[in-house]
Amino acid sequence: MSTTDQRGSAPNPLAFGPIVDRHPANPILTGAEFPREAGIVRVFNSGAIKVGSKYIMACRAENRALEDRIWIADSDDGIQFVPRPAPVEMPDDPEFREYTAGMYYDPRITEIEGNYYLMHAAHSGHTCRLSLLSTTDFDHFDWLGFVSETDNRNGVLFPERIRRRYARLDRPNTGSEFGDIWVSYSPDLIYWGESRCVLRNSEVHWAWSKIGPGAVPIRTPGGWLNIFHGVRTQCKAHYVYQLGVCLLDLEDPSKVIALAKEAILAPEETYELVGQTPSVVFTCGAVLEPDQSIKLYYGGADTVMCLATTTVERLLYACYHR
Repeated sequence: MSTTDQRGSAPNPLAFGPIVDRHPANPILTGAEFPREAGIVRVFNSGAIKVGSKYIMACRAENRALEDRIWIADSDDGIQFVPRPAPVEMPDDPEFREYTAGMYYDPRITEIEGNYYLMHAAHSGHTCRLSLLSTTDFDHFDWLGFVSETDNRNGVLFPERIRRRYARLDRPNTGSEFGDIWVSYSPDLIYWGESRCVLRNSEVHWAWSKIGPGAVPIRTPGGWLNIFHGVRTQCKAHYVYQLGVCLLDLEDPSKVIALAKEAILAPEETYELVGQTPSVVFTCGAVLEPDQSIKLYYGGADTVMCLATTTVERLLYACYHR
């Protein structure tokens, strides 16, 4: 069969090949690599950022008692990460301790105007809300407080102000908003409003159960690249988590410019199919490199951390053509 079309031009290789490539070193981080005395058995759904020439991962680390830790790990190459001797010291605040009961997880790291912010989920019973930490050095963290109403999760900050306000994607869980991605705005990172729906889960044909924000949005000349997770229910009882991508308007990110019809990453490897939660790929972090390549960090089966690579060009192509 010819590899050219009737006009004799070769087809675009992006039309058929993978949009992202798994790294051959996967999984790149496991619970066994944390200090033994900590009892960490799983690490997944971790945020990541590049600071200068170094990579920093804010890990969701978990022990057998299902106690979560946010734990910083460092890397020179973005592939081999070394956890620090101890986890992040969380707020010694009665409100924080009472509400979370030790359940805080899925941190996303965003740099805004020289400060680094960790937006993470905080859980109490069956109710989740968003909490925010800030740091300038990843050694000392300040708690800015709870920054959403209850029953909201998957919060991620945009890396710059939009129309002079901070902006955030999130996923409310209640009422008609269940399973959809929303955008909200804030003058101070604490009080949020003017919320608008960005993307309905019903618009994502491979993820009819729910969707949610993932990595920090990536600015391109044509819009914000938003890598998100989407969930479908298989055989009425089994969730399958995949990753998708869409392009949002730079000045009004409630407007979707383009949406990839296909998932860009689905659970296929053993470390994605088998673990604490089977059939899961879930991202909280992506690093844009100077050459426009992207390191996409994701959790496999709620058990290990993994890495995939792609480019801005490939993601934009997927938004418009896949």
